[in-house]
Amino acid sequence: MYKKILKQYWGYDDFRPLQEDIIRSVADDGLDTLALLPTGGGKSILFQVPSMAMDGLCLVITPLVALMKDQVENLKKREIQALAIHSGMTRHEIDITLNNCVFGSYKFLYLSPERLLTEIFLSRLPQLKLNLIAVDEAHCISQWGYDFRPPYLKIAEIRKVHPDVPVLALTATATPEVVEDIQEKLEFKKKNVFRKSFERKNISYLCRTVDDKDQYMMTIIRRMHNQTGIVYTRSRKKTKDIAEMLIRNGISADYFHAGLSYEEKTKKQEAWKSGNCKVIVSTNAFGMGIDKPDVRYVIHVDLPDSAEAYFQEAGRAGRDEKRAYAVLLYSHSDATKLERQIKDAFPPREVIKDIYQAIGNFYQLPIGSGKGQAFEFSLYTFAGNYNFSLPVIHSSIKILESCGYLVLTEEQDNPSRIIFNVNRNDLYKFQISNVQFDNFVKLLLRTYTGLFTDYVKIDEMYLAQIANTTRQVIYTYLVALAKQKLITYIPQKRATLLVFAEERLDAKSVYLSPEAYTQRKERYINKVQTMLHYASSQDQCRSKMLLEYFGEKEVDFCGECDYCKERREASKNKGTETEIGGRILQLLEQKKMKLMDLVDSIQNHPPETTIKTIRSLLDEGKLQYNEDQELEKKN
Repeated sequence: MYKKILKQYWGYDDFRPLQEDIIRSVADDGLDTLALLPTGGGKSILFQVPSMAMDGLCLVITPLVALMKDQVENLKKREIQALAIHSGMTRHEIDITLNNCVFGSYKFLYLSPERLLTEIFLSRLPQLKLNLIAVDEAHCISQWGYDFRPPYLKIAEIRKVHPDVPVLALTATATPEVVEDIQEKLEFKKKNVFRKSFERKNISYLCRTVDDKDQYMMTIIRRMHNQTGIVYTRSRKKTKDIAEMLIRNGISADYFHAGLSYEEKTKKQEAWKSGNCKVIVSTNAFGMGIDKPDVRYVIHVDLPDSAEAYFQEAGRAGRDEKRAYAVLLYSHSDATKLERQIKDAFPPREVIKDIYQAIGNFYQLPIGSGKGQAFEFSLYTFAGNYNFSLPVIHSSIKILESCGYLVLTEEQDNPSRIIFNVNRNDLYKFQISNVQFDNFVKLLLRTYTGLFTDYVKIDEMYLAQIANTTRQVIYTYLVALAKQKLITYIPQKRATLLVFAEERLDAKSVYLSPEAYTQRKERYINKVQTMLHYASSQDQCRSKMLLEYFGEKEVDFCGECDYCKERREASKNKGTETEIGGRILQLLEQKKMKLMDLVDSIQNHPPETTIKTIRSLLDEGKLQYNEDQELEKKN
């Protein structure tokens, strides 16, 4: 049955290893299940296939709004009914979405974690006929994880309403302590973990200690002969600078970061995915949900602050299982940069409290009010009003978030949406009595479906092209119809939202718990030190180091990283030197020889290798020079 669904909707003939076992664990056995699969391991199939096989709705909890939107669109293309609720939506949109889930034939509802305990969701939760609760990026529930998100802790509350619905937790980056913590926080009835080794045998992990990273990066890209790659950096400005440098040197490149508009992001992603752009230079905003199989290399010009982040980003290479390269460029100044980063990531407690107070003042929230309220938040506008640096503001908010006071959503691009507020008969009457709107209403009905039952995304520019008019004219018509109460029109908006999870407190009453501040700081420092050790180490297999970090024991050397290749080369050279050394000793048993005569006598080997071997024999006391500067065996 499951293979039939896989073939019908996704076009695959068979599952990857472990996929069917995990599906049967949740669907056939009804067990809470934690699935640990590497990046690109096909995690979405694990909840999408079993849910299609069962009656009811799958609730998917994910913090990644962009990925959420992308998966909903992909499901719709496969004619599978799916919806999403996230912080960028109005209450009316959420209300209609939940109604459709309760009364419609929808199979998937994607939900961002901060929506879990809102009144509007909780009021409908008992009416939802759930067949599965899927928790994506499940490591976010653990304070031991690298990306802890407090709203994830609320998932256990849902289980009280639907105690018999199994939970499927999914992650690509979990250490052993995080694995235990996930199961405990999600209240698994019994421990149940499926692990696929995180080993990626087709990826060669390389670390290079270099002073001129730009030049070395360019050398790598040229050697890859115009193949597809990703270059990661931590700075938005550097994405543009590096891309422009690559372009000046004849390399097809572009840049990407979270500050770009929706249109720019889409255009750049599509150009790279189609192969028109070969190299994308990006912050960590790029890659999530971008499943391009033929990425031949991923280069990090800046050191990530955790092995989890590095492993996930490097893992975007070689998803077609062909040879690919993950290259980390390291310089000794990186250690100093990361030390400064630690200070920015954990400002003094007093500064964090000052920023909390400034946020309350910024929105003019009285103490004791604001719980559940969401506000558009511009980091730059806020920084312009108060004398704090951007990194310190962002880090302070993240710490306040981990304490449960605030929730900061990722920056969202929300396209324009409309819904008709009248039925078809009333709309027809309106068109007859308002002829000036007739053609425009017909344009909407011809271009989009589902306008009477759900909010539908629209593109004003696309409508303008069809109607051979301007975007402003389309906008004017939409506003006019909204004023007539015929439609609800939500214009396109791009925003980050700041949600007050609790009522505003006086700054003195803000409690920064040891778990949220001191212990998190200690863990952060440990993660940074782990990455510094990984980058600077010259005596360990790279793949083995990463796999052991994620709890995999008795791991073999990969044979493909820089350490393994140098080790193999050294072993090969040692064998060559042993062979040459034996020949030298044979020759000198017969007669004493001048250095260059001896070198010339050893054929089929480079002279420098022979000279190196002679030096080794001298150091070992096996050879010596006599008074005539001839080489002879030492007795």
